[in-house]
Amino acid sequence: MTQPRDTSWLASADQRSPWEQVRVAVAGLGLSGFAAADALQHLGAAVTVVAESTDEASREKATLLEILGVDVRLGGDPRGDLPGDLDLVVMSPGIPPGAPLPAEAARRGLLVWGDVELAWRLRDPANLTPWLCVTGTNGKTTTVQMLEAMLRADGLRAAAAGNVGLPMCEVVMDPDPFDVLAVELSSHQLHWSSTLSAHSATVLNVAPDHLSWHGDVESYTAAKAKVYERCQVSAVYNVDASPSRRLVEEAEVVEGCRAIGFTLGIPSVGMIGLVEDVLADRAFIEGRDRNAAELARVADVSSGAPHNVANALAAAALARSFGVAADAVRRGLQGFELDRHRIAEVGDLDGVRYVDDSKATNSHAALASLQAFDTVVWVAGGLAKGASFDELVKESASRLRGVVLLGADRALISAALSRHAPDVPVIEVSDTETGVMERAVHAAASLAQPGDTVLLAPACASQDLFADYAARGDAFAAAVRWLRER
Repeated sequence: MTQPRDTSWLASADQRSPWEQVRVAVAGLGLSGFAAADALQHLGAAVTVVAESTDEASREKATLLEILGVDVRLGGDPRGDLPGDLDLVVMSPGIPPGAPLPAEAARRGLLVWGDVELAWRLRDPANLTPWLCVTGTNGKTTTVQMLEAMLRADGLRAAAAGNVGLPMCEVVMDPDPFDVLAVELSSHQLHWSSTLSAHSATVLNVAPDHLSWHGDVESYTAAKAKVYERCQVSAVYNVDASPSRRLVEEAEVVEGCRAIGFTLGIPSVGMIGLVEDVLADRAFIEGRDRNAAELARVADVSSGAPHNVANALAAAALARSFGVAADAVRRGLQGFELDRHRIAEVGDLDGVRYVDDSKATNSHAALASLQAFDTVVWVAGGLAKGASFDELVKESASRLRGVVLLGADRALISAALSRHAPDVPVIEVSDTETGVMERAVHAAASLAQPGDTVLLAPACASQDLFADYAARGDAFAAAVRWLRER
């Protein structure tokens, strides 16, 4: 008679645990799913991958994993494809908690982790690399990349990982351990995490987003808040944005962990902020009750837009919590360049700037972008994802020279403009013809005056008209070139 497997050790598992005793299903075959399956098979676990996708990229990954001995089941119902004898399901961040697969795992009483939770447990106990974690509705990627630049400027072997850069399971399995990791965490990844204990962490901001995944804003906020749980050294909060401070106050952190604020205002003791054009540290220096240390200048921050300065302050707080020198903060910022489609100037025609911020896919990000400019012709629209635009329009109405709307849910933005900015001229561009972005840019140029900025900050997802936000931004830049050559 077969003896039942004892997998009680999974509760405190690490990289050196007896993974060959475990049978695992990995749900999803994106970057994180592939990395999780690869890591687990490397450690000897019996791994099955279940995924609905059958595209070419998925088939290529499946072939690689099958060569390594992984059972890959594509294109079916993941619930039915789950093997009967399992110990653990590793859930893709794209699978919402209300989906059928998590419900089936719960019905069967299976242990469910996300890829980040798995990676945390797969760390080598001989090399427990600290994680500096960043989450928030907007600014995560920029902040993590700034943080990585600061860490590397101080001579540390560091990597940006998680929701950006390398998948976490790949990073923790690297045979050459990192000194420290700059980790971007989405609300989806945090939802499936339960034991993460960051060296230091921040919630940059919280605004309604991904509500169809989480169900409501309370659940979304609760997922973000998990980044502070068991935080060891510094819980970094945004002084200027609710509910960041409240989430720190409510978190169960390790004894001795400090609450560190960052602000676009003058910093109090225990904060990093701005003194005129100086990024100033009053949190990690001797005599901080009387003095501040200069970390950098606003001119050192790529684009200098207020939300990017806030990102730099958050990154600096995390870097300083790890002991990074002040001059390394400056050098990291000076060498950093924003990713494409983030406040990127793509042209200047007849005294009008054209700026691509296609990555501004929700209202909170679009508002931050709009507030970086004095007078704007705003190009917006796409898939609203259930969002409301009233607050965005009310907050930005005084800056709007005009608005050009495109995309499936443009009527929602148009209605908000009618309510809160009725005097602002609006041009709607039909989706039914080709060249939608060329027509949008041409319309924006007709509204703009010298000194204005034509800003693509859509406040919406892109997939109604474009493959992704990058394709939308590329189309905007191409349309500006087309306008120049007419």
